[in-house]
Amino acid sequence: MKLADLVNLLDGTVVTDTSLDDYEVAGAMSADLMSDVLASIRPESVLLTGLCNPQVVRTALIADIRAIVFIRGKNPAQETINIANEENIPLITTNYGLYEASGILYREGLQSYETQTEDDCS
Repeated sequence: MKLADLVNLLDGTVVTDTSLDDYEVAGAMSADLMSDVLASIRPESVLLTGLCNPQVVRTALIADIRAIVFIRGKNPAQETINIANEENIPLITTNYGLYEASGILYREGLQSYETQTEDDCS
């Protein structure tokens, strides 16, 4: 899916200086725990999250995440935006909640790029 189409579907706003022309994402994952992201996301994904600190961008770099969508109208701090601009990672905000934003993208054909882990919750 073209990232520009994703922005339109989520009524999103791009808060970085990155041009979306060359960006495509193959799948998506929704999470707030960056340890879960590192353990289970596949490359070339978009991450939907409510976590807005700079660690999200650093996690995106490690995990080869193409873009980050902040949900519930959350806006990242300028420090986070600056890091994303330096690394060419588009940051997008949407007023949709995590569940609804994920559902919209899934309905439009964006695959889940979350892999199953062997974690035991006990």
